[in-house]
Amino acid sequence: MTWTNAVGKACGSLLYKIVDGLSLTRINPNVLTFLGLVINIVAAVFFGYARIENQQRMFFYAGLVIFGAGIFDMVDGRVARATNQVTIFGGFFDSVIDRYSDVALFFGLLVYYARANRFLYVVLAAFVMVSSVMVSYTRARAESLIESCKVGFMERPERIVLIIIGALFNKMAPVLWVAAVISTVTVIHRVVYTYQQSAILQAAVAKSHEQSSAAETSPVRG
Repeated sequence: MTWTNAVGKACGSLLYKIVDGLSLTRINPNVLTFLGLVINIVAAVFFGYARIENQQRMFFYAGLVIFGAGIFDMVDGRVARATNQVTIFGGFFDSVIDRYSDVALFFGLLVYYARANRFLYVVLAAFVMVSSVMVSYTRARAESLIESCKVGFMERPERIVLIIIGALFNKMAPVLWVAAVISTVTVIHRVVYTYQQSAILQAAVAKSHEQSSAAETSPVRG
């Protein structure tokens, strides 16, 4: 067994223990989801209150807090399944809270760059905040029209990992540039993919209608 497999197995075992412990409490999974939002807001406060002289330390704290919030993101669905509390509303609530969590983090960064008088990064943080919402929106809207739209790379887990890396290693500026580019590419990819798939679906529907019309107008023999 390699060391990466060993670490993965250890983390998986720890995660299962956390899920088992929370399952025994019969806690509502929606409460865990909401707690994840609260913790992310704490991280956003660390971002927003950072100053030039303590920026690296405050960002490091924020990264640790976001990592902690990620635990709630990972366990809420597992606890719901383990306690037989899976609901349609639960999935909807989780998606809505995830969007608020994302916006909170980028809003915290936006406040920091505004207080530091770095206008370019205020605009960049705002752009990434919008594009992160659009990545989710394009998938949700597309899947109301076609069967699935999971194309593209910059899903929420990838965004969160990037933010954690940027915060812990004080590399937030390049992380924002990477997130801006890849999020935009992901949105464009999903738009193109949805266009292609909807065209195929529309052609199939049109062909079906033509066949139905031909069958109705054909002469009856007998």
